[in-house]
Amino acid sequence: MRAVPTWVDKVQDKDKIEQCVWSVCFKSDGSQLVVAAGNRVLVYDANDGTMIQPLKGHKDTVYCVAYAKDGKRFASGSADKSVIIWTSKLEGILKYTHNDAIQCMSYNPVTHQLASCAVSDFGLWSPEQKSVSKHKVSSRVTCCSWTNDGQYLALGLYNGLVSIRNKGGEEKVKIERPGANIAPVWSLSWNPSRDESYDVLAIADWGQRLSFYQLSGKQIGKDRTLGYDPTCVSWFSRGEYVVVGGSSKQCCLHTKEGVKLGVIGDQTSWVWCAAVRPDSNYVVVGCQDGTIAYYQLIFSTVHGLYKDRYAYRDNMTDVIIQHLITDQKALNGYGMHFQCVVRIKCRDLVKKIAIYRHRLAVQLPDRIVIYELYTDDSADMHYRVKEKINKKLDCNLLVVCSQNIILCQEKKLQCLSFQGVKEKEWVMESLIRYIKVIGGPSGREGLLVGLKNGQIMKIFVDNPFPIQLLKQSTSVRCLDLSCSRARLAVVDENNTCLVYDVGSKELLFQEPNANSVAWNTHYEDMLCFSGNGMLNIKASNFPLHQQKLQGFVVGFSGSKIFCLHVYAMSSVDVPQSAPMYQYLEKKMFKDAYRVACLGVTEGDWEALAHDALEGLDFDTAKKAFIRIRDLRYLELIHNIEERKKRGETDNMVFMADVYGYQGKFGDASKLYKKSGQEQKALSMYTDLRMFDQAKEYIGSGDPHDKKLLISKQADWAKSSNEPRAAAEMYISAGENLKAIEIIGEHGWADMMIDMARKLDKADREALGRCAHHLGRMEEYGLAAEVYSKMGDVKALIAMRVEAKHWDDAFTLVEKHPEYREDVYVPYAQWLAENDRFEEAQQAFHKAGLQAEAVKVLEQLTLNAVVECRFSDAGYYFWKLSIQCLDIAREDKDRKDEMLEKFFDFQKRAEIYYIYHTIHRHVVEPFTSVLPEGLFNMSRFLLHRLPKANDIPHGVSKASALYTLAKQSKNLGAYKLARHAYESLQTLRIPQRFQENVDVGSITIRAKPFMDADELLPLCYRCSTTNPLLNNSGNQCVNCKQPCVNSFVNFEVLPLVEFVIEDGITDEEAVHILDMSIPKQKKDSRGNWNESRMGNMQSLRLGDEADEEEDPFTARLKTYDDGSNEFHPVVVNRSILQSMTRSEVYVLKWPKPLRYQFFRSLLLDVTITLCPSCNRLFHTDDFEQQYLQKGFCPFCRTQLED
Repeated sequence: MRAVPTWVDKVQDKDKIEQCVWSVCFKSDGSQLVVAAGNRVLVYDANDGTMIQPLKGHKDTVYCVAYAKDGKRFASGSADKSVIIWTSKLEGILKYTHNDAIQCMSYNPVTHQLASCAVSDFGLWSPEQKSVSKHKVSSRVTCCSWTNDGQYLALGLYNGLVSIRNKGGEEKVKIERPGANIAPVWSLSWNPSRDESYDVLAIADWGQRLSFYQLSGKQIGKDRTLGYDPTCVSWFSRGEYVVVGGSSKQCCLHTKEGVKLGVIGDQTSWVWCAAVRPDSNYVVVGCQDGTIAYYQLIFSTVHGLYKDRYAYRDNMTDVIIQHLITDQKALNGYGMHFQCVVRIKCRDLVKKIAIYRHRLAVQLPDRIVIYELYTDDSADMHYRVKEKINKKLDCNLLVVCSQNIILCQEKKLQCLSFQGVKEKEWVMESLIRYIKVIGGPSGREGLLVGLKNGQIMKIFVDNPFPIQLLKQSTSVRCLDLSCSRARLAVVDENNTCLVYDVGSKELLFQEPNANSVAWNTHYEDMLCFSGNGMLNIKASNFPLHQQKLQGFVVGFSGSKIFCLHVYAMSSVDVPQSAPMYQYLEKKMFKDAYRVACLGVTEGDWEALAHDALEGLDFDTAKKAFIRIRDLRYLELIHNIEERKKRGETDNMVFMADVYGYQGKFGDASKLYKKSGQEQKALSMYTDLRMFDQAKEYIGSGDPHDKKLLISKQADWAKSSNEPRAAAEMYISAGENLKAIEIIGEHGWADMMIDMARKLDKADREALGRCAHHLGRMEEYGLAAEVYSKMGDVKALIAMRVEAKHWDDAFTLVEKHPEYREDVYVPYAQWLAENDRFEEAQQAFHKAGLQAEAVKVLEQLTLNAVVECRFSDAGYYFWKLSIQCLDIAREDKDRKDEMLEKFFDFQKRAEIYYIYHTIHRHVVEPFTSVLPEGLFNMSRFLLHRLPKANDIPHGVSKASALYTLAKQSKNLGAYKLARHAYESLQTLRIPQRFQENVDVGSITIRAKPFMDADELLPLCYRCSTTNPLLNNSGNQCVNCKQPCVNSFVNFEVLPLVEFVIEDGITDEEAVHILDMSIPKQKKDSRGNWNESRMGNMQSLRLGDEADEEEDPFTARLKTYDDGSNEFHPVVVNRSILQSMTRSEVYVLKWPKPLRYQFFRSLLLDVTITLCPSCNRLFHTDDFEQQYLQKGFCPFCRTQLED
């Protein structure tokens, strides 16, 4: 650090008497300096010391001045007890007084509140207040200062205490210091920097101490002994240094910890005040004898560099080690983690720094400290102390090696061990101008030394004899040795850079305008030098490459140049493009690659790769393409290398491949042609879709090649979204199938049928594809035309089926019955998918797929039962029974099995048909069925239900019994009702019926144990009255004749079944009945005979012979009373002939079943027979149901009138 006087002034009054300078302060922008001297306030221009204006307003000595942070006003305080506020235009605007002389003043840096301190009190004034608030103090206030945030004011007292007040003047902290009674606080100041983690107060007292405290009153560090009485303390703007002056007649610079760095200026009298110009390195000093001295502080650069590791001095007492390549910064602690930048706090003035490999030497005023890295890791930046040499050693230059330090003093070099023992000494012929460690084994490092007389010496640490490398006529300013130590670069006093061959001592070349030089540590044949604001880079013997650069070059590593400019070291990225292109011009591809590795742009790598490829240097090209990750060219190089391994040697073909990849297709085709590889050129053009050039290239060549070219052109047209053109090209190239696919894909029916009509019948594959696509386009007529041309009936039917054109399909099947299954099976599946299951079943039946038909019905039946659609379930069971009958008729082997199933399904159909009404009666609140109907249905159902546990799924016996009990009770069948309730008690019934059943079971006991006579069924064969429930089933208890019920209300019909005598077929019996003569109806008057004689009328009863007994009626009595077996009425031809057709009902069951014959015994009761399901109905009931539903209530068949 050097202090350079800028200007000096001496303050005298008009009588030439020296006036003591008590206080100084700067305007916030540093342009004005305000001085308190004598009873005047003097304002100077800070730049040149010109007095702007003396200000008069005080009648006594002015002790203090203070400038506001905003620069709008300043204040002065005097022994005349007054404070004057001045504007920046030097006009007084306000004056107020205290009871005593003003001692000190300070402006709040934030609120611009002025604190003025007198002997016994202090006042707080702000522009917004009309009055000054004053506060008493216990001792004389000698100094004051605000914190940088303006929250607290520190007052230094003559009694040695420090009082810290808030903005309102209230005391918050009192700092009581040891020995305070004999050490008045004479000056204090808060650190203005806002970067500190806490507020720091510097205190100077007349106990000759400099101390630092926190806002809380806690001391920071220890007291620093000054050796004189301090009178002023002032901080630099950023808080890094403290200026202290006093009775020593000096102004000294200290660190923010209080370490003394040096003297700013020696004076002839006490220094009473000092101030630092804001945001600069200028200091003004005011003295007892009236001297005002203005100094500029110059901080010299102290640094050391080894490769990319740079150490320099910071804040005069710290050493920062920085990795210039990464250029990252961090602070060092005592932890073990690695850092890219480290700060070492030496807490003393750093005079010299040297760095080499893992060693760092720092010279302090009274010692040298040697540091070493913790590890050998090149990334490690953590240093620890290795040795200390506790001696005061003077030197111009300092160098450190692995085991020694080298001190340079003018002509002498001394080698010391780390313990401070001098091991060797070399004395040169001339002054040493430059010294540098050039490496070597540990303890045997070499030094490069340049002398003023032009000698360049090499010295080894373990060798007492210097070796002269060469001697030149001019003085040496800078030296550097290339990385292989084969070349030496020297900058002399004439700013010339000279490069020598170390072995031959020959001057290789020289360049003017150089102030420093450095070889590239990564490339032997490249150096750089700086001078005249330019950076010069020279590779081999090529011309210089220049760019602008301020400062001195101190290192060159790869593409980074380390430059020292003023005080700062920086690393500059310098692309090595220019040297690389110089090598490329000479076709020196490998050298160009080595230069590129130092650092070039992506575009430079690409240029290198392509130039090397064109120069057929595939190895260099491959490395360069790997750098830019160009897989396309890498694939080309790999392909060429593989072909070379297989024995290909034609470089012309390789070059053609390269041109092709580079887009130089014309050049590539010429080379292919020269080397006899025309096919490659053709492939190249077609792959690139350059068909015009390909046609031009072929000319009138091979027709096969032309056809192939058209096909490829069509491929390209297809991929480039020009399908119509592609299709036309495929047709012209004879690629019919490809053309058909494109036409079909885009739905061009007109183009498709035109093509199909032109195709030959033999080309079935192409025609088939045409028809398929036309069908897909829903052009079924055109598709049918193509299929007809092909004669493919099966495909035509399949198309109609796929299009769901069933009528057309059925028409075709009529002509070609062999394809019946191909139509009806898909038709059935389509019907099933559309929930038309019954029609689907019929379609399966038509297709001859009985198993599928039965399967559909079984599934429908199951679904209906699960969904409680019992009427549908009955209908589906009836359909199933008919299917079984059809199978029994067609399949003799399964006849017995199918007939058994037929009867079972018929029975189930009846059960579900009846149960549908009973279930609705149970679950629904209202029913349209009469009680007699429900009564008869429940009786019929209970007779039909099997006794075992194989009751059909979904049918509830409890529901049937509950209905029977309820309706029996309503109709007067109390005996039956009691039986039903008793049966219900043995069954598990739904909870909602339980109460009704329990109540009914009790109340029925109050009824007579008998059934109403009119409810008891009569047997029409033997005239026996039967019980309402018969354990033998729905038959007569006497003759065992089964009852025949009407399938609406289930009343017993007046029918008796009879069978035909053996020897008479069913058809013959029907024929006999048809041929019988109808009987004449008897006169409705019975046996009365009327006669008229004249005016007389008479009636006569009797006298007529009895009519002959009916032979069928006689046969009714033919049954065995004691037998448990049923013996039907058997009739012969004569009896058949005696019957009329109207009284006989024939149930014409399909084969293999026989017809069933029933004789009506009450002709007045009209009965209807359904010819589809062979169920009998009361005619009135049937007609009512038919009108409601439109079909038979049992089989759902629509009957013709």
